[in-house]
Amino acid sequence: MVDLKTALSMIKSGSLSFVDLKFVDLRGVWHHFTITARDFNEESIKKGFGFDGSSIKGFQSIYESDMLLKADTDTLFIDPFFEKTLSCICDVYDPTTGKAFEKDPRYTAKKAEEYLKKTRIGDVSYWGPEVEFFVFEKMDYALTPYVSGIQIGSSDLGEDETGDGFRILPKSGYFPVPPFDKLQAFRSEVVTILESIGVTVEVHHHEVATAGQCEIDLRYDTLVRMADKVMIYKYVIRNTAKKYGLTVSFLPKPIYGDNGSGMHTHQSIFKGGKNLFFDPKGYGELSSTALSYSAGLLSHIEAVLGITNPTVNSYRRLVPHFEAPTSIAFSKRNRSAAIRTPMYFMNESKSKRIELRCPDPTCNPYLSFAAQLVAGLEGVKQKMDPTAMGFGPFDENIWDKQDVKQTPSSLFDTLHALKKDTTLVNSGVFAAELIESYLEVKTEEARLSLMYPTPADYMFYSDI
Repeated sequence: MVDLKTALSMIKSGSLSFVDLKFVDLRGVWHHFTITARDFNEESIKKGFGFDGSSIKGFQSIYESDMLLKADTDTLFIDPFFEKTLSCICDVYDPTTGKAFEKDPRYTAKKAEEYLKKTRIGDVSYWGPEVEFFVFEKMDYALTPYVSGIQIGSSDLGEDETGDGFRILPKSGYFPVPPFDKLQAFRSEVVTILESIGVTVEVHHHEVATAGQCEIDLRYDTLVRMADKVMIYKYVIRNTAKKYGLTVSFLPKPIYGDNGSGMHTHQSIFKGGKNLFFDPKGYGELSSTALSYSAGLLSHIEAVLGITNPTVNSYRRLVPHFEAPTSIAFSKRNRSAAIRTPMYFMNESKSKRIELRCPDPTCNPYLSFAAQLVAGLEGVKQKMDPTAMGFGPFDENIWDKQDVKQTPSSLFDTLHALKKDTTLVNSGVFAAELIESYLEVKTEEARLSLMYPTPADYMFYSDI
């Protein structure tokens, strides 16, 4: 990261020629435009930079389209892919009121951090998502009324021209060494770039699935900052892949019959420097606060999934027997439960957290983390008991237990739950108009997705 004083000095010296202004939409996609560096100064930073909000899906109507971006100068970094370019993450403002735009996901995340303080339960929350993704040599797709298909190429499958024989079979990709792991150099370069712009990385490795499934884990941070880092993470991975002649997919389930990609989200709450989730005598060393927080998440899980798992493809991943967390339950170490308590290190108070395993990388990280925090805090406020509510703990194989409720099987189910559950809006964190626009955008996506026939339709029903 670069501080504002240094950035302005670099602009004055001619070391920077452009400033790229980035902001996020409801779907969790970055948009940007670039200004000349001479137009990035203390006056313009204060005034903001205009753009057409009606061209961003779910933001504004055409008759109220003028919007402003205001640079968050704590997010400045030298763009690693474009020469003499400074990148900056921005917040969205309404120029007629001078106030933050209620539908801006980043503003929602900021409100979530303030909400935590207002509850007086804690003063800071920490977040550590494990973002998984696939790296393909080839990813072609077609979707028209008369042509529909997908073609994926991966050297993991032995489909490259060399035919070197170093294959990774389905469900066999966890920690193989090179030359079976062909993406070591790629991941290391991604880590080097991330570290150079202030994003701390803990580990990188090949993941369980074949076809180049990878994971690069970020060091935990506060809610808004971690959401910023997830956006930077995707940006760096995609642009680095392009340089290697590769392509990246963050789809939760891009390949049939193999493990999907999740975004397991580790989280904890601190107050006065003390981890409120730690109790050495509690189940999994969890405090009563952590257990109530877990109960809040689990009791609102259907609505939360509408934000943390926001695509039709998300529910192709949430099926049993692929390490997917389909059981609405909590547990130590059990990866089939929606909430797991990592037990790698015992009696370490600062590292104790819970892990919600359901989210996937297609979520908007600002909205995802905010929704999880609000739902969890509701459990603390209501002093919910997850055991009394039937959520466990379950320390055995629970995939086939008939009395354990399972996650919904479709996006329509979770969007319906999100519409009915008023917890997020009642907290004041999520504006009603944001939820309304979000539901419109995601419902339209889901309907369009299901309107197209797929090759599977022909495979299974052509003989009827």
